[in-house]
Amino acid sequence: MIYTDMHTDTLTACSDGGFDLAGYEGQTNLIKLLKSHCAAQCFAIFTEGESAAFNFEKYLSFYKQNMPKLKHIAAPIANYSDILSSEREGKVGVILTVENLGFIGSNLEMIDRLKLEGVKMASLVWNNKNLLASPNLVFKNGLPLFENRVDEGLSSLGKQAVERLDYNKIIIDISHLSDGGARDILNGRKIPAVASHSNAQSVLNVCRNLSDELIKKIADCGGVIGINFCKDFLGAPAFACVLKNIRHLINIGGEDVIAIGSDFDGIPVNPDIPDCTRVPVLLDYLLENGLSCGTVEKFAHKNFLRVFKEVCG
Repeated sequence: MIYTDMHTDTLTACSDGGFDLAGYEGQTNLIKLLKSHCAAQCFAIFTEGESAAFNFEKYLSFYKQNMPKLKHIAAPIANYSDILSSEREGKVGVILTVENLGFIGSNLEMIDRLKLEGVKMASLVWNNKNLLASPNLVFKNGLPLFENRVDEGLSSLGKQAVERLDYNKIIIDISHLSDGGARDILNGRKIPAVASHSNAQSVLNVCRNLSDELIKKIADCGGVIGINFCKDFLGAPAFACVLKNIRHLINIGGEDVIAIGSDFDGIPVNPDIPDCTRVPVLLDYLLENGLSCGTVEKFAHKNFLRVFKEVCG
């Protein structure tokens, strides 16, 4: 069974370390993805801190320089038909995304450039407040308070950024975003929005996981939630906890809301799902433990591809 994954930090890790996307000895690389029957992988450009704008340019340059060298196994994805073409050719579809738009500052025109550069999905914030939004994370004495949640909404600039993302047909990702900011985006929304790498708060009560209210709002706009494989947000054993999250998400939002958002190379190694080669084993486990083939196919690839086609064309 093929699958798609809505979030990895592999691109950023490879650029920082001078590694190759095909042979990187991390949780994901293009060779492993190909062997694992990955139809499309979202590769995030992640930035934070004072050097964020510089790093964005560095990571984007790394991506643009490396993709032509990898055309025998990977294909950049501009639209839905590209995914179908790359699958027919036996390649991994590479979807470029951005985690944390804080680097744009107040320059909303930068979102127009993201469109031109081929970015297909973006989130407003990571774990630090920026000019656009606040994260759903509170720190005390340098330590995260994982049970606290944040109601602060988007700034006026953040609301304008959302409008500009929609105009440019870039999927809006609410992972890491405060509850208030997520509501600002999702209330009354008609265009699908996603949480690319988030789990259910009712399964494990940490602030990075989504409340039932937000799960329902994502489902109501036709969006999807990519289940995150980080042990701190998932619990253990991993396969059983993925299944528990899937069942809860279906109970709240229906089976069209479930998807994969591993967060590989952005999380500590989960011993139960150490890398992408375990994803096919996970899918077999889900089939063997009560989920229908149709439901597992939606989780594995069909739901995210539906959203991608609807938003990005």
